[in-house]
Amino acid sequence: MFQMIRMPEVARTTSLSKSTIYDLIKANKFPRPKRLGKRAVGWLADDIQNWIENRPLGGNWRMLK
Repeated sequence: MFQMIRMPEVARTTSLSKSTIYDLIKANKFPRPKRLGKRAVGWLADDIQNWIENRPLGGNWRMLK
């Protein structure tokens, strides 16, 4: 069985704002939501986890002394 998550949980999980998530969807850089009802959408939890795991690592972080 697949777990569906709604926008508040997607935003918490990714640490992104709602507007950033929709901007990334528009740019085809984020998984598209699935329609759950007439006015409701959700994402497959596995799609979000895969997106997080396949993101490139950030810049060169160095330990400060």
